[in-house]
Amino acid sequence: MTPDATVSWLLVIPKVPAEPSRHRVAVWRELRRVGAVPAASGVWTIPDLPAFTDALPTVRELAERGGGTLAVLTASSHGEDDIAVLRDAFIAARADEWEEFLADCGKFSDEIDREIAKEKFTFGELEEEEQSLERLRRWHRDLRRRNVVELDIATAAALRLEDVTEKLAGYAEQVFAANLPGAPHG
Repeated sequence: MTPDATVSWLLVIPKVPAEPSRHRVAVWRELRRVGAVPAASGVWTIPDLPAFTDALPTVRELAERGGGTLAVLTASSHGEDDIAVLRDAFIAARADEWEEFLADCGKFSDEIDREIAKEKFTFGELEEEEQSLERLRRWHRDLRRRNVVELDIATAAALRLEDVTEKLAGYAEQVFAANLPGAPHG
């Protein structure tokens, strides 16, 4: 589903006292985690879809725990360009997230290349790299969950994740071969 003129948009307005800042930061983090996009100072926007709205009770609880409030309003438009502003901001934010994900996949791939070049074939290093791959997988799942925009970069990211998964499998085979000679690998 692509957010278009048929998708309603919500404006999410948290008001949380500045001090202690941890409450305000917790609200912001939860909004970011769910995929909300800043629309203006203190105003966030999300599509009115369950992948996003399911987190609103948690956001409200965090705001209230900090002595604040949360207002959630349905955005209405006086013209198609009004909603396009929200939609375009949302699409730009998703594209930025996918770009960052691809960059981290590249760093992960480079790290494996460095370990292979150094011939650092230890189980400890393999475990560390497996944890890094699992972090990438969790991040990819989170990005896919809020991927209501059909972006080509999302497909590229899925393919890149497959590539680095295969690269780690190859490194694992080298680790086992170096540490358990004669044992079956793969």
